[in-house]
Amino acid sequence: MHDHDPADDGYTWPVCTACGRDLWTDELDRQACRPCEDVTAARIAELPSLFRQLNTTAALMRGARRPGGGSSGSKTPPIPPRLEVLSLVGPGGVAARLRDIEDSWRKAFKRRIAPWAGSPSEAVPVHATFLAMWLRRACEEYESVGQDIDDLRRLHGEMKAIVNDERKPGRVQIGACPGQLEAGLCGQPLTASAASHRVRCGACGSRWETLGEWRELRAAQERVLAEAAGVAA
Repeated sequence: MHDHDPADDGYTWPVCTACGRDLWTDELDRQACRPCEDVTAARIAELPSLFRQLNTTAALMRGARRPGGGSSGSKTPPIPPRLEVLSLVGPGGVAARLRDIEDSWRKAFKRRIAPWAGSPSEAVPVHATFLAMWLRRACEEYESVGQDIDDLRRLHGEMKAIVNDERKPGRVQIGACPGQLEAGLCGQPLTASAASHRVRCGACGSRWETLGEWRELRAAQERVLAEAAGVAA
């Protein structure tokens, strides 16, 4: 228990800068309490995995475009764009927000600050590793760690809410199967989920499991549409 009487005149018991609760006697030399440190450590550990899932979804969105950036001519992309996903995986997203926290800790601990030249997918695990390694010292010494803990909480929450958002449709229509049956074109409606990059046709058994195969699927669907348009003309 506390070994100081909170009723003493002029004395204010130290509190955690992150959650605001009174610190225990063995935490009085800290800026943030141990429970906040433990919860934040768990959140940091999950960030790379959450980012990979968001980045896969964003890659599938980008994979819907024709190589070279031209219009595909199709009204139905494999995965509908989600601006909240693109904002987190792009410039100013997860990587930049983690970098800003890392830079503030490096400055506080008098460590060299160098610009990061890699892609967000390369940067996120590196930033997360640094934050995990220095979290305890930040909780003990860094006066602004409470704000950083709150920023990490909000970032983790945003990412997890998108990954686990059950309010979004589980699957989306991505066009007809271009596979071939004995009787001719398969044409079975295909669906895909943002949670997986694998698509399988239940009618002919055709499968598309990689980003390259997604592009092949789109190209095959466009060929079928072009042939149908030519016949109609």
